[in-house]
Amino acid sequence: MDLKLLFPFLILHVIHDVHSSSNQWTVTVPEKISVLQGSCVVIPCLYNYPMPKSKKPLAMWSGFWLKGKKVVSTNVPKFKVNKLYNKRSQFLGNLAARNCSMLLDSVGKNDVGPFHFRIEMRQYKSFSYSTNPVTIEVTSDPQPPVLSVVMNKKVTASCSVSHSCPVIPPRFSWSHPGNILRHSKKLNTWKWETVSTLTFTPKFSDFNKPLNCTVHYRGGKKVTSSTIIKT
Repeated sequence: MDLKLLFPFLILHVIHDVHSSSNQWTVTVPEKISVLQGSCVVIPCLYNYPMPKSKKPLAMWSGFWLKGKKVVSTNVPKFKVNKLYNKRSQFLGNLAARNCSMLLDSVGKNDVGPFHFRIEMRQYKSFSYSTNPVTIEVTSDPQPPVLSVVMNKKVTASCSVSHSCPVIPPRFSWSHPGNILRHSKKLNTWKWETVSTLTFTPKFSDFNKPLNCTVHYRGGKKVTSSTIIKT
């Protein structure tokens, strides 16, 4: 799978305009991210650098995510990243806007890191943020979704999960037909919540029977929560 073809529109989604307000090399990244095995993760990253004395504008930025000396991801076209990460990573950030976020797909047990970011500005300087590494905690089993039901004239059921992959959020399936809406929101710098809401008018035959919500994660894992619809 070619991630560059799959996620081209996501670059704009993660760009944040950050102004260089300090005279130090700084980076804002999470220390640890919990990721479901087989799924994907977006590592959010914002960096800063000392402003150059020259007023000549910078025009070229090269960014690299590394695990030790292995290049995991880069914004440099046609650069050959390490074969373990080829076609599994994508550089999402806009370096001119000081965003250095990265996507890693099909996360496995060996993808714990630590990973760190390096910036190279050809007309200025280069710097490795190796003292600000990111580690990944790979979990084997997904947590069951939180399922709640409100009964009025209609049944309104909500099913929610948290995850680390906003670019490919989990899919939901319900055991009962109805009107389904889905939305996501950001919980912190790296964790997102996606909620699926099912609404339907119950029949007598629906009562005292289970209503199931199944969450399908990137990589094929799934988990179900169930509740009984009561009169």
